[in-house]
Amino acid sequence: MSEEFDFDKYWLNKFSRCIEEIAGSEIRTSVMKGSEEISNQSTRQEVFDWSNGAMSRLSELIDDEEKIDIMTGCACRYSTKSLEKFQKLYAETKDLKLVHQEFQKEFEGFLESNLKIEDKYKEELLSRGMGAAGKLQGNKIIATKIPKSAYIKEWFEESDPIKKRSIFCHCPRIRDVLDKENNVLPEHYCYCGAGFYKGIWEDILQKEVKVEVLESVIHGGEVCKIAIHLPKDV
Repeated sequence: MSEEFDFDKYWLNKFSRCIEEIAGSEIRTSVMKGSEEISNQSTRQEVFDWSNGAMSRLSELIDDEEKIDIMTGCACRYSTKSLEKFQKLYAETKDLKLVHQEFQKEFEGFLESNLKIEDKYKEELLSRGMGAAGKLQGNKIIATKIPKSAYIKEWFEESDPIKKRSIFCHCPRIRDVLDKENNVLPEHYCYCGAGFYKGIWEDILQKEVKVEVLESVIHGGEVCKIAIHLPKDV
């Protein structure tokens, strides 16, 4: 792993900051116990075990809504600059369907130009509603993540369900140990991944949205599926 950028330390700093902002310094200290030993140099099992303990401590100390706020705040973010055109389009038209349609077009272009995946896999991803735009259903969007981009072909061809879940997962902190059958994290950990979509639609709409984890590979799902609940006035 790169010594120039320690993703574990970067993520832990975000996690720590979010806990303090939402729950206070005392709870932050309790939850973050032992985190100083975690870095890119740690084994993935060590990272998994610490994360599992941290999620348990979080559950003991705060309510579900606060847990979701903390975890969504830790998410990786879609490029704000890339979303500016969609934010502007929505501000000018207030047409959610149009904005969603244009966002979907951009995602399809990304599959073709950036990932350069085979047509048969591209069509399968799109037919399943996978990708950043998701499927617009009334006042919500159902977004299904694509498999980790480096392993799309392998994911489609893998028949073992445990290995398939492992290569699907986007989280570099735990992905490599998900092929161990007993490695399961509390569901609220995956709200970090859900926060990616929360950030997208809050940037575009300039309004708060709620997210809900419907399915995750950590809990035996074939994919990770998120519902984005949009404000009633969009």
